Amino acid sequence: MTTTDSTHVTSTGASAGIAPRLAEALAPFIGGGELPVRLRAWDGSETGSPDGPLVVLSSVDAVRRLLWHPGELGAAQAYVTGELDVPEVDGWDLDKALTYAFAVAKERGLSGARPTPTAMVKAVRTALDLGALGRPPAAPASQAQIRGRLHSALRDRRAIAHHYDLSNEFYSLILEPHMAYSSGYHTTPEVPLQEAQEAKLDLVCTKLGLEEGSTLLDIGCGWGSMSLRAAEKFGAKVVGVTIAAEQKKFIDARIAERGLGDRVEIRLQDYREVPERGTFDAVSSIEMGEHVGQKNYPTYAEVLHRSVKPGGRVLIQQMSRTGKWPGGGPFIESFIAPDMYMRPVGETVAFLERAGLEVRDVHGLREHYVHTVAGWLENFYANRDRLVELMGEEVYRVWELYLVGGSMAFRDGRMGVDQILMVRPGGQHTLPLVRSW
Repeated sequence: MTTTDSTHVTSTGASAGIAPRLAEALAPFIGGGELPVRLRAWDGSETGSPDGPLVVLSSVDAVRRLLWHPGELGAAQAYVTGELDVPEVDGWDLDKALTYAFAVAKERGLSGARPTPTAMVKAVRTALDLGALGRPPAAPASQAQIRGRLHSALRDRRAIAHHYDLSNEFYSLILEPHMAYSSGYHTTPEVPLQEAQEAKLDLVCTKLGLEEGSTLLDIGCGWGSMSLRAAEKFGAKVVGVTIAAEQKKFIDARIAERGLGDRVEIRLQDYREVPERGTFDAVSSIEMGEHVGQKNYPTYAEVLHRSVKPGGRVLIQQMSRTGKWPGGGPFIESFIAPDMYMRPVGETVAFLERAGLEVRDVHGLREHYVHTVAGWLENFYANRDRLVELMGEEVYRVWELYLVGGSMAFRDGRMGVDQILMVRPGGQHTLPLVRSW
């Protein structure tokens, strides 16, 4: 995020300035009354609440994007390109500014509000006068352009590559040494990120009953945090599968460094292509189910069921969401995780039960994700210069918006994350009658 001084700049004759004209055109769309933010336009004019966060429009393209993509997507495009900025001034930062915007929208009842035809005509006239009408600006370079049949193996590989093949170093500067890219398990908010991730991995291994010689299939193994922990600390023999080539290279190097070649095998393999049937003592899948899609989720659940022995345990950790944006919203779907799909946890449980698995525990971890993202953001800001050097300013701004917005979604209950523990019927399971987790 950029910083700027907090000097109030106004144009000569405020009524002629671009910012006041924009505010007047926006009034019917924001419930009337004063603009809740302090708006500075590209001509230097300002208007709006002097106590609100400063929003800087440095180019008419910001307005043009919002006309072509009203709401979240247009604003996100303008933010990542730097045409719209929220400078850190007067105690405001991006998190506080977005939290404030959500609160104002709720207070004014803006969700689903429809402007009148008169308001639309006035807005178009203002845009015309300001030179904001015309062809849409090109999409930001960081915006995903994924083609192909939805959730075909090829398209899934492209979607995963967009998100996970940025750079192993990039992720290493944000995550902790285990490279666990999922919610940790925080016994207190103050627990360091690495300790919380180790606690999460140990919790999953304990729930799965792993011990010396156990066999584990790790579906969507990421950078190997679960696969390596299960082998090193619990003595399991692990097969991990991923469709991200950069992740496989990373894990293979760690396997070699740690002498785990006889215990961990990593395959560049789609989950649908796992050939084993009833082979593994346990199956884990940590925040991978969100990527398989709604139509393919029964196939994913069937793979979980068929891969584990009768009586064996399966654990997934998966994000949940209610509302009209199962993919996480226009920004997430366009810039971060194309084709992602989330649903309420109860619907996921129903899919798993229909696949033949017996659900034994559902463990909500929503608040834990807030603390995990706080740790990621601390690393992110501390390593700003290197992250920009690696990926450029635009990608840095994409990830800032992603991390801040994600933290808010978990904090405010718009998203959740749960560990779902299951057993495959047909054999004697070893779950204790009383469990301490």
